[in-house]
Amino acid sequence: MRKTVVISSLLAVAAPVFILLFISFFPVHISRENIWAIGIYQGSSPFHFSDPAEIENPVITASDVTDVKALFVADPFLFRDNGGWYMFFEVMNALSNHGDIGLAISADGENWRYEKIVLDEEYHLSYPYVFEHEGDIYMIPESATANQLKLYRAVRFPFEWECVSTLLNGQFGDHGIVWHQGCWYLFVCSQPYTHNTLRLYYSDDLLGSFREHPMSPIVSDDANKARPGGRIIFWDGNLIRYSQDCSPTYGKSLNAYKITLLTKDKYSEQESPWNPVLKNGGRGWKRHGMHHLDAIQTDDNKWIGCVDGYIRRLIIKVDF
Repeated sequence: MRKTVVISSLLAVAAPVFILLFISFFPVHISRENIWAIGIYQGSSPFHFSDPAEIENPVITASDVTDVKALFVADPFLFRDNGGWYMFFEVMNALSNHGDIGLAISADGENWRYEKIVLDEEYHLSYPYVFEHEGDIYMIPESATANQLKLYRAVRFPFEWECVSTLLNGQFGDHGIVWHQGCWYLFVCSQPYTHNTLRLYYSDDLLGSFREHPMSPIVSDDANKARPGGRIIFWDGNLIRYSQDCSPTYGKSLNAYKITLLTKDKYSEQESPWNPVLKNGGRGWKRHGMHHLDAIQTDDNKWIGCVDGYIRRLIIKVDF
């Protein structure tokens, strides 16, 4: 009979002798597991965020999920409506072994209450990029295992969603979409497992066909900057895109890039001099990595952002 023993990375460091003795007597399979959680940060600009002392982070963990058995939570996106705050995020479902989209609600953006799973498909979902357009609220979740990138619209916000369009066919990782100068621009990681290629598509109609940009891919063979890491925002006359740094390890930190030119035939960007915007550190929930930021400006020089971070655990599966 196979049993699973979970040993934290801290224990693995503190008790190496015990582990060596244990594995010398039993057949074991050793692997690592990243346990993600979600926090709320505050900032003075899109490039300067920190963990505020008045907020007890993380605000959402797997233990807060009540309707399914969750392994972790990650990839949070915010939406503010009528004074209330809504957070959509990936819930890694232990029973189905794929991601669902969960929802938490807050009155002030700091204190959060988990609600329920609001989107569940037969395949993995994550990265629920939520946005508003012409009075409707949309969501684009990552669904690489379905070989499609789909657009959902809220039927009864925030609890019910329907698929209204397939934006792209193929395997795509995380993404970003923005309406800019009369055109939709869709950024997608086309290598969801190596994280090293960023492609760009455009369309005049959100529900229409997206064409690949003539300068696409705009990032090639560079896992330090290709995979999107949160909402594309407009600030100080420029678009800002966040990018995961996935080299040498996935989800190490988060960087920002200022898009200096974006038209149907041209593209250019500059790296922010303040990178990284987020990075791992400390002893707690973000000790080993951070890779996501959804930033919203709430006042002059005041921003709120939902972030995620992980701690790595050592997993030992024992046959005895």
